Amino acid sequence: MPLTLTITEGVLTKTQAVTAVERLSDAFLQRHGLMGNTVMTPNTTANVVFVEHGLSFSGGKPFSGVWVEWKVPSFAFATEEVQKGYGEDASNIIQELTKGKQPVDNVYFNVVHSVDGTWALDGKAMTNEELGAAIAKGA
Repeated sequence: MPLTLTITEGVLTKTQAVTAVERLSDAFLQRHGLMGNTVMTPNTTANVVFVEHGLSFSGGKPFSGVWVEWKVPSFAFATEEVQKGYGEDASNIIQELTKGKQPVDNVYFNVVHSVDGTWALDGKAMTNEELGAAIAKGA
């Protein structure tokens, strides 16, 4: 389940970005009841992308932002409780790491769901049912 954390340069340091990934990943696992799951934990991956200052835009004007985007199977982030809770977690994590300097309204969270059958673990494409069974083995 890859996380892409995109940050305008200057909002977080590289060290803070590493901490953000750790905390955002933990929050993802916790919100889904999967903390410590031996299948999901190593398959919760992330990339950090720093965007050069002046090349992030809002309304066509340069600004500084943070984007938290997950690509997951359709059964993840499936309830409003998880969606809203994680969105709040993500905003709070960034706020804490920037000591409130990054405006909360410039922290964005979204989820991209994959089509059933297009998710792969261990090099094998799996249906949601197969993926769920694999994850259950790691509980």
